[in-house]
Parts: sequence; C-alpha cells; structure tokens
Amino acid sequence: MVRIPMLDVLRTLILLACLLPVSIAQAQPGGVDLDQGWQYRWGDSPRTDRGQPLWALGDDGATTDLADRWQAIGFPSNPPGRAGRTNAWFRVTLPATPMSDPVLYIYSVDLIVEVYAGGERIYQYGTFDEEGQGRFEGWPWHMVALAREHLGQPLYFRVFSNYSDIGLWGEVKLFERSELSLYILDRSLDALVVGGFSLLIALLALVFALVQTEKRSFASIALFSLAVSVMLLAESQAGQLLWNRPLVWDYLAAGAYYLIPVAIALLLSQWLEDTRMRVIRWIWRGHLAYVVLALSVSLLGWVNLSSTFPVFDALYLVSSLVLFATVLPRFRHVNGEQRTILVCYALLTGLLLVDMAVAHGFLPWGRVPVSWGALVFAIAIVMISLWHYTRIQTALRNLNRELEHKVSERTASLESLARREQIRAHQLMLENERTRRLNDLIAELQDCCSLKEGVGLFSSRLPTLCQPLHGRFYGRLEQDCTFELLCRWGDTQAGLDQAFPSLLPPATRMLLSPNEQQASVAAVDAGSNGAPTLPWCLHLRLQKTERGSFVAGALMLDAPDVTRSDPHFHPIKLFLALEHALQNLALTLSTVGLREELEAYSYEDALTGLKNRRFFDGILRHEIAMARRHELPLSVLVIDIDFFKRFNDRYGHQAGDAALKAVAAALMEETRDSDVICRIGGEEFVVILPGAAELPALDRAELLRRSVSERVIEVEGQTLRGLTVSIGVASWPGTIDSPEQLVRVADEALYKAKQQGRNCVAA
Repeated sequence: MVRIPMLDVLRTLILLACLLPVSIAQAQPGGVDLDQGWQYRWGDSPRTDRGQPLWALGDDGATTDLADRWQAIGFPSNPPGRAGRTNAWFRVTLPATPMSDPVLYIYSVDLIVEVYAGGERIYQYGTFDEEGQGRFEGWPWHMVALAREHLGQPLYFRVFSNYSDIGLWGEVKLFERSELSLYILDRSLDALVVGGFSLLIALLALVFALVQTEKRSFASIALFSLAVSVMLLAESQAGQLLWNRPLVWDYLAAGAYYLIPVAIALLLSQWLEDTRMRVIRWIWRGHLAYVVLALSVSLLGWVNLSSTFPVFDALYLVSSLVLFATVLPRFRHVNGEQRTILVCYALLTGLLLVDMAVAHGFLPWGRVPVSWGALVFAIAIVMISLWHYTRIQTALRNLNRELEHKVSERTASLESLARREQIRAHQLMLENERTRRLNDLIAELQDCCSLKEGVGLFSSRLPTLCQPLHGRFYGRLEQDCTFELLCRWGDTQAGLDQAFPSLLPPATRMLLSPNEQQASVAAVDAGSNGAPTLPWCLHLRLQKTERGSFVAGALMLDAPDVTRSDPHFHPIKLFLALEHALQNLALTLSTVGLREELEAYSYEDALTGLKNRRFFDGILRHEIAMARRHELPLSVLVIDIDFFKRFNDRYGHQAGDAALKAVAAALMEETRDSDVICRIGGEEFVVILPGAAELPALDRAELLRRSVSERVIEVEGQTLRGLTVSIGVASWPGTIDSPEQLVRVADEALYKAKQQGRNCVAA
C-alpha cells in the first residue's frame, strides 16, 4: 500500500489551484447591457383610484417644477441631491431586441424594489408599507420575468433605501432565460473555485491544529481560510441558485467578512512577534467585538444588517492604516518570511479597500478580484507554515536519533532522577494538600460567628492537618478556665495525658489541680528513666482585648521515630509546617474572637447588660414586619426613672449606676423570654412585647412598675428606697393605625404618666 505524505498532498492542491484555468467550456453568454436612456425622480408616486402608481403610467403629475420631473441619469444609482430622501423612481425604455423568453438581470438593489410595466407591477422584492418604506431583505441578484410585448416599452423601478446608496447597483442586462444561469455560473466560478480551495485549506489546517504542537498557528490559518471560504461562497451569485434565501447568505457573508481582520491580526501576531504586539492585539479584539455587536443588534432587529457594513469598512480602513503604520517602519528589519506575509497582506488589504471604494461609489462599478488576493495570502501563509512544519519535523527526527544514542548511557541517572522527582512530587503533593486544607479551614473560620464555634471547627479539622502524626488537642475559651480534651486521633502514647500539664507555661500550669500536677511530674521522671518519650507540644495563643495574649489550646503530638526509613516523611519539616499553620489559625481565631467582642460592644449597654438603641432600632423593624405578616398584636413600653437626676445628685453617681442596674434587673425578671428589653437613653428603657395586646401590655407595665418600686438598693452599706418609674404603653392594633407609630404614641403616654404625678402607667 502506497502512503502519500500530507505535505505532498497540500503541495499538489496548491499547484492545481494556481494552474486551474478559470473558464467554462460552453459559449459565454453576454446579454444586452442597459446602460443608456435612464431617468430618475425623487420621492414616491401618488396612486390612482385603482391603486396604480401614476408615475408607472407615464404621468409626470401636475407639477411645473422641473426638479420634480423625470431627469436623465447615466446609471440608475445614487441620483444627485438626495438630501436624506429614501424613495426614488427610475425608468428606462427596453430595447426592441427580439427574444423568445426575455428576463431582466439586475446585479443588486439598494435596498428593496418594485418593477412596473404598462402600469402593472410585474416584480417585487421586499415589502413596502403605506409610507413607501420597508426593511432590508438582503442583497440578491434579481431576475425579472418579462413578456415579449414589454420589449421596446418603458420599465419603471420603485426603490426604497435608508442605506448609504439608493437605486440599482452593478449590472443591468437583458437575457434569454436559458442564458442567465450560465452567465451566473460563469461570474461565480472564480469565487467557487477559490472558496472551495480555501475551505479545503481550512479543514486541513483544523486537522493539523488538533494533532500538531503549533495549534495556535494552524487554528489561525483555519479561521482565516474558513472566513474567506464562507465569504466567497456566500457572496457568489451561484449560491442563490442552490438556496434562495438572500438574507441568510448576507448574514453568512457579513459574519465571515467581519472575521477576516480578526484572523489576519491573529496570524500577524504570530508571524510578527518582534513588532508592537499590543497594537495588533487591540486590532483583533476590536474587530471581534464588532462582529458580535453588529450581528447581535441586526439579528435583534435594532438595525438593518446593511447599516453595519459602512461602519465596518471605516473601522477596517482605520485599523489597516494603524497596522501598516506600526509594521512598515520595521519592514527592513524583518526576515524574508515576514516580508512575504506583509506583501501578501498589503495586496489583500488593497483589494478589499478597492472593493469598499466600489461598493460606496467612490470608484466606478467593476468586479474586484478579492478572492484571488485572499487565495494568494492563504497560500503564502500555508506554504510558510508547511516549511516551518517540515523544518520542525526534520529537527525532531535528528533529535530523536541523537537521544536514542544517549538513552543507554543515561538510563541509570534518569531512573535515579525519576525516583528523586517522585519523592519530591509526593512531598509537594502532601504540602499542597495540607496547604489547601489549611486555607479551607481559615476560610471556614472567618465565616464563624463566635470564638466557641471557631474553636470547635478548628479541633474537628486538626486530625487531617496533622496526619500522619497521632495526638490530642486540649482547649479552653477563657484564661481562667481549665483545659478540656476536645479531640483525639490515632494511637497516642500511654504517658501523653500525664505529660500534658508539664508542657504548658508555668502560669497556665498553676490552673491545674494538685493531682494533675503530681501526675505531670511523675510522667517527666518516668520519661527520663526510659519510659515513653515526651510528646511534641504546640501552643495555640489567642488575643483578647482586655487580657491580651493567653494560651487557649495545646496540641500534643506523638514524637515520631526519626530512624524510620520512609523517604516521604520528614518529621522536622512537618513540625515546622504545623507550627506555622497553628500561628495562622491562631491569628484567624483571634480575629473571630475580637469580632465577636466588637459585635457585643456595638449592641449591648456596658453598664446594664441590656441591648442598646442601635439594636432596638433594628429589632423593632423586624417585630413590626412579623406582626404585619402574621397579623399578631404588638405592644411597646417606654419606661423612665422618676426624678433620676435628683436621685443621682443626692446619692452620687455610683448610686445612680446601681439604680440603673436595679431597674434593668427588675425588667429582666418580670418579662418573658420573647420580650426585648433595651436601654435607649440615660434613664430611659423600652420593652417590646411581641404578641401582646393592649390589656396584657398594661398588666405587664403595672407589674414592672410595682417590681421597681419594691426594689432595695445597697450602695456602700447604705440602703436606698423609693426608686419609681413612669411607663407609657402603646399597642397595635388598638388606638393607633400603624405599628410604625408605636414608639411615638408610647412616648406621648409616658409624658401623660409624668403629668399624672409619676410612678404610674398610662396608655
């Protein structure tokens, strides 16, 4: 079986494409050009009673203004004096050429058209509304079927366009119907051949991108060739013979056309790596963004697809000028391959710019061979890529031969290196896994709401952090508390519990009981006489705002046997890693504790231990919402100590503080667990009673008043009596319409209680 290398196949295809004669064996149909005798007039025609346009009947209308009558024009496209107008009529008298089955061929129309002959509409493309306007329907070629009696008669064209051009575009010819298809195929042959060849290049480059190492280069070639192929095939007139969906073909052509600068910039960024890459990168990114934006807004119906072409042409012109301005100063410093690419790119860009100039009327109409420029650029890129590929393959074969000669000599050293690398990789894996677990634990600790929750989570994760060591963890939350065993894992040594107290700091060790201290000393003595080895001990130190640093935990680990031969285990490194991890965890837990303390300070009154005004504002909104949702009553008591300033001045500030604490204690004793008590001012308190209506709230207020009046305050051996409070009560639903008025109404009731002589309850 003979195997043909892929490189030879590509070379053969490129040679065939370059030598292929672009011609058709059969006779070339020419048709009759309609390039003389055209007239135009701006606007839209009025209608007869039967709905026929007057202008299609040869009626110039009643106007006397010559500017509004039919005027001569060289070709039915872009008459002078448009001034933003979107409707125009054109007419021409058909030649009296004898034909058996005549058809009118129009290359394209901007944008939609109706054709009239003898006052009757014989062709329509697009839909005209009552105002003579319509949407863009694509840029197909048109075949207008004619009757033989139409020859020698005037033909009228009604055109609407909100595009930059208006009217017929390209070629307008008379054909026999049988000749038109051959003409279309003849005109499309170049695009079909080049497009098919580009599609083949795209498929081959895509295969190479999947199997070779230079994926980016082959992927860029595949993108460029695919864009060129789709653009040429979609813009070729033969496509309309296969599937008569002009707008679909135009979307395909637009998407491929807009992607060409993206693919070119990607190719140049790889072949011109020593140039200013940032400029090329911004060019392909900008064009890619325009592709997405233009197609999206046109598919959504926000703009016509036709309106996106002028913007792209301007963008491509600017980006091409910027790219050439960036690259050309370095042209003499690049190598031969890069020069070839730049020359081919300049050829392709020049053809595209000429095609744009023709499309926008800056140059007379003519077919620009953009397809051949794209083919030349693609062939240059492919040939250079194949040359690089061949050179790389040759270098790889030579390198393989050299390596094969050296393999036998270096086998032993490579195997040793592989073993060391395996050990190092295993160590790195263990360290990375431990680091990952540590980071996950720190992240979970940061989400803890309290220090108790954080220490519990920390102790539950310790076994996985300390593997393969065995041990225990003792912890406490306050400095004056005793240590508790929080977790244990593995088979720890027998003397671990007894050795634990002796390994703590002296100040901490004094907190243990005498029995624990004696057991600690016995364990140390036993260890010196050949008993079990004392364990490693790591301390967990936390910070408190008032007491500073203290030992909150002790991690006791079995001392490993350093004589073990496991190459994957390094006890000293593990111990240092655990010590560092414990420091990070201690810092995180300290942060959790400090945050917990700060939260407590922000919501609690330091003197009475009750919630403060900030907490009250938030909880009141919550209780109001709950009362509304569940349709439950809600009451508020506002409480003020009677003559507190007089009491404070008479007995001193210490007695005043004791009075505030006594009132707070009475409120906490005489209220339910579901009630909320807050100190919202100097001597002012408030109680929220969820679910309490007016009468129960009044009873509760009276109970609180009596409880406070019966209180006895002891200050420095002195007994003080006569402390009383006034209470204002407000309930919803009741005398108020909205629960948001509870505090205001309760304040007013408190004021009423004070006017009634104080030491009473008012509502």
